[in-house]
Amino acid sequence: MLRVLFFIIVVTALGYGFARIADTPGTIIMQVAGYEITVTLMFAAVALAALFVAIMATWWVFRAVLTSPQRVQRFFRARRRDRGYQSLSTGIIAAGAGDSVTARRMLKQADGLLDATTEPLIQLLDAQASLVEGRNEDAREKFEAMLDDPELRNLGLRGLYMEAKRLGDREAARHYAEKAAQLAPQLAWAATAALELKTAAGDWDGAIRLLESQKKAKQLDRDTVKRRRAVLLTAQAMDNLEKDPARAKSAALEAHKLAPDFAPAAVAAAQALFRQNDLRRGSNILETTWRKAPHPEVALAYVNARPGDSAHDRLKRAKRLEQLKPNHVESFMIVGQMAMEAGEFDTARKAVAAVLRNEPREGAFMLMADIEDAETGDQGKVREWLARAVRAPRDPAWTADGYVSETWAPVSPITGRLDAFEWKVPVERLGPVLENDLDPMVPGIAAVAVADAAPDTAAPETVAPEETGPVIEAEPVTDDVETGTGSGAEALAPAGEAETVPAQAEQAAATEKPEDDADDVTVMPSPAAEERAAAAAMAEPPAEAGEPVPPIPDDPGVDPDARPGEPPRRFRLF
Repeated sequence: MLRVLFFIIVVTALGYGFARIADTPGTIIMQVAGYEITVTLMFAAVALAALFVAIMATWWVFRAVLTSPQRVQRFFRARRRDRGYQSLSTGIIAAGAGDSVTARRMLKQADGLLDATTEPLIQLLDAQASLVEGRNEDAREKFEAMLDDPELRNLGLRGLYMEAKRLGDREAARHYAEKAAQLAPQLAWAATAALELKTAAGDWDGAIRLLESQKKAKQLDRDTVKRRRAVLLTAQAMDNLEKDPARAKSAALEAHKLAPDFAPAAVAAAQALFRQNDLRRGSNILETTWRKAPHPEVALAYVNARPGDSAHDRLKRAKRLEQLKPNHVESFMIVGQMAMEAGEFDTARKAVAAVLRNEPREGAFMLMADIEDAETGDQGKVREWLARAVRAPRDPAWTADGYVSETWAPVSPITGRLDAFEWKVPVERLGPVLENDLDPMVPGIAAVAVADAAPDTAAPETVAPEETGPVIEAEPVTDDVETGTGSGAEALAPAGEAETVPAQAEQAAATEKPEDDADDVTVMPSPAAEERAAAAAMAEPPAEAGEPVPPIPDDPGVDPDARPGEPPRRFRLF
C-alpha cells in the first residue's frame, strides 16, 4: 500500500513539473566547439530525463552481467533446496501414514539434496522411519543423539518419553518429562507428565503450583483446571484430615466450591466440619451434592453425621435424602439399609423392591438376603437371594484403567493418571439375570433348584472368577461301568434311544480287551487342547541342547550400570 502511494506521488510530481515547464516559455543556448545550440526548455527537460533513464539501464545491464554467475548458482541452489524440502514433506507424511518404504526413499533423496548437519527435519524423519519399520532401538539411539543439539533437545526428550511410555518404563518416562518441563515450561505434555509425577509422590502443594503455571500459560481450558484443582485439593484434605483438620477443612471446602457434584470432595468437607461439631453446615454440603449427583458415600456420611444417633434417627435422615431425590435408586438403597438396621423390615423390603424394579443389581439382592436373615432366619431363602446376587450385574464402583477400588483415589495405580477414577459399573458380568429374579417375593428358578437339592447344607463360598481358573463340570458317572447302564447313561442318551443303550453296551462288552488290559487306557486330548498345545509350541520353540537362545530383537539389553537387584533399564538417564 505504501509503495502504491509513493508511486502515485512521484508520477503526480513529474506530471506537474513537466506541465509547468511546458507552460513556461524560454530557450537554452549552448556553445560547444564553436557551435551554438539553441533548444527549448521542454526539449532540454525531456533530453535530460532520457539521459538519466539510459544511464540507469546501462548500469542495470552491466550489473546483471557481473552478477550472473552468482545468480545462476543461487537459482540452482534454491531449486535443490525446494526439491529437498518437498522430499522431506512427502517422507514425513508417509511416515505418519505408516508407509516405511516411501518414507525411507524420501529420506534418502532429502539427505542427498540437503545438509543433514544443518537440517533437523532429516533426523526427525530418520527416527520416524525407524519407528515405522519397527526398529525401536535404532529410533531410541537417534532420539538420544538429539539431546546433544540444543535445537533438537526437546524433540529428543519427547521421542524418548513416548518410547518409555510404550515400553511401560514409568521411571524413564517421568525422568524425561521432568527434564523437558525444566527446559521448556510451555510444553503441555511435559507439564502434564510432571504433574503426574508430583501426584504420585503425594506432593499436592507442588502439583497445585504446577497446575497454576499451566493455567497462566493457557495450556488447559478453564473447566479442566477447575476439575483438576478440585481433585488435588480433595486429596490434600484427605491426607490432612487427621493431622491438620483446619487445613483439611479449607482445602475440602474450596474443592467442593469448584466441583459441587464431586462426591469425595463433599464427603471430605463434611467430615472436616463434623470433627469441629459443625453438623448443620456439613449436612448442607452433603445435601447439595446429593441433589446434583446422589452417591452412596454421601448417603452414608449423611446418615452417620452424629455417631450417637439411634437406628431410627438414621432412618429418618435416610428418608430425608429420599425426599431430596425421590424415585432414585440410591435413595431406595439407603432407606432399605437403614430400615433393616432399625428393624422395619416391611419398609426395607419395599425399598429394595423399588430398586429391583428399576435397576436390579448385586447390592440389592445382598441387602435382601440380609433382611431375610434378620427377619426370619430362613437359610433356604437367604441362599436363594445369594444365588440371585451371583447372577446379577455388579454395583457401581470406583474404576480406573480396569482397576476397581473400594475407595476413591486421586491417581490411577495402573498408569498414574490424575483424576482417572470414575464411579461406574465395572465391565464384568457373571451371568444372566433370570426373569423371576426381578420380583423380590417370587423365588428364582435356579435358586429354588439349589435350595431343593441341598436344603440342609450351607451356602457354598463364592469365588471371584478372576481368582480361579475355568470351572469344569464333571460328566455324569454311570451306575455300571461295564454295561454302561444306570441313571447316568439314560441321562446322556438322546430322547427315544434310551431302550437301545443296554443292548449296545452288551455288544461293546463282548469285543472288549481282556481284564489285564483294562487299566491301559489312552486318553485322547480334545481338539481345543491340541490347538492350545500347538500354539504354545509355535510361540516358544524349544532350544536344542548346547544351542544359545537368541535374544529378543527389540530388547536393547541390560544396562551395565544397573545395581544388583534392580530391574534392567532400557533408557540412558542423564
